[in-house]
Amino acid sequence: MEKTLPFLILLAAGQIMRRLPGFPADTDRALNLYVIYVALPALVLVQVPRLALSRDLLVPVLMPWAVVLFSGLLVWGVCRLARWPREITGALLLLVPLGNTSFLGIPMVEQFFGDSGIPYAILYDQFGSFLALSTYGTVILALYGGMGKPRPMEILKRIVLFPPFLALAAALILHGTVLPGWLLAMLEMTARSLVPVVLVAIGFQLRLRMPAAEVLPFAAGLGIRLLVTPLVFALVCALLGFSGPAVQVALFETAMPPMVTAGALASVAGLKPRLSSALVGFGIIASFLTLPLIHHLIK
Repeated sequence: MEKTLPFLILLAAGQIMRRLPGFPADTDRALNLYVIYVALPALVLVQVPRLALSRDLLVPVLMPWAVVLFSGLLVWGVCRLARWPREITGALLLLVPLGNTSFLGIPMVEQFFGDSGIPYAILYDQFGSFLALSTYGTVILALYGGMGKPRPMEILKRIVLFPPFLALAAALILHGTVLPGWLLAMLEMTARSLVPVVLVAIGFQLRLRMPAAEVLPFAAGLGIRLLVTPLVFALVCALLGFSGPAVQVALFETAMPPMVTAGALASVAGLKPRLSSALVGFGIIASFLTLPLIHHLIK
């Protein structure tokens, strides 16, 4: 509880701000843009150059793609057996395989693993979740949301011009380079702002609307995302003898709730907006109970 209490307080602060007349309705958008364009690139530039290059780094790069494949197939099979409508299938295929590994994942990794776990979380998010959203997510939206067939150049442009991804490329190029003291101090100060800003933003945009007619898809989706997937991958890693900080952080990231951005895209595409919002909102709340459990199992 001590590890999650600061998160709950900051989420509550965001909820309170949303109810105060002085804050614009799109305050969360401004906060998210600050995180994407300023705080997260600064964190990447601070942490990634400190990584010790080894084969262990393949784990946080490859595991998110295995998660997308496993959970996507599992969701598709459950939806087929339950004969759920096309819109529900699309929403679950988009939200369940894609976790909130950046906005919530990085702060949670920092809280449970310390600064040493952050670089692995960044690799998991940027080479895994972000690329999966840009490719797999775009395909799902096109197939189920009627957005039209995505063009490869549009996807590539979206990836290459994403500020944290640009920062990651720069950080890998600068690996081993000693930055000037004033620049490193500025980047570290900016990076420290990520956690409180992102949690307030999540709290501000959090909507808890339970779609009564969609309880079963909601429960199935959240169960697969928060419990089934991380437990299966933890078991596989244990059987294969995989261990170490990179594996632990990657397994922890598999347990993150559905991605906020994926929920927003699902709503825009008409893929059961209330179900999508509920998966994101209640997923964040439920994760404060499930993440400590997963952390206890993988340590």
